[in-house]
Amino acid sequence: MAALARVQRTIGKPRVVRAARGLSLFGEHSAGWFALGLLGAAVDRKRRRDWLTAATGVVAAHAASIAVKRVVRRQRPIDDSVEVLVATPSSLSFPSSHATSTTAAAVVYSGLTGRNLVPVVVPPMLVSRLVLGVHYPTDVLAGSVLGAVVGGLVRRRLKSRRARRREP
Repeated sequence: MAALARVQRTIGKPRVVRAARGLSLFGEHSAGWFALGLLGAAVDRKRRRDWLTAATGVVAAHAASIAVKRVVRRQRPIDDSVEVLVATPSSLSFPSSHATSTTAAAVVYSGLTGRNLVPVVVPPMLVSRLVLGVHYPTDVLAGSVLGAVVGGLVRRRLKSRRARRREP
């Protein structure tokens, strides 16, 4: 709780909170990441199936985080030292679904774009959940690990599919 309160005090300025709320809205139920996958499928017609598989993988990562939340049942931070700055769909906290779907999206979309998106998109989403006071640091770290595992599995599937297409 002390680390969470320290993050809010240190970087929880109005501009940062606005950006964090924007990330929260984009990542809600993995909708923004799913939409980007659909956009990739619409633009990159040659690899449409790969983009749709990747987008489905992002949603699967989100679903996995929800399943873990329902088993673990850890409650979101509640303490006078932490201000909750955004509404949440449930009171369950572990793991962060935003961190899970964001990391999964960064991993699978990196494979499709040829650019490493992980350091660009994952840290801001993880920090945003702390700034908004809705997750403990361990929630976002666990969510990111779960997303990396699911994203890695989907990316491996996409690589093997491409390799099979190249075989005579």
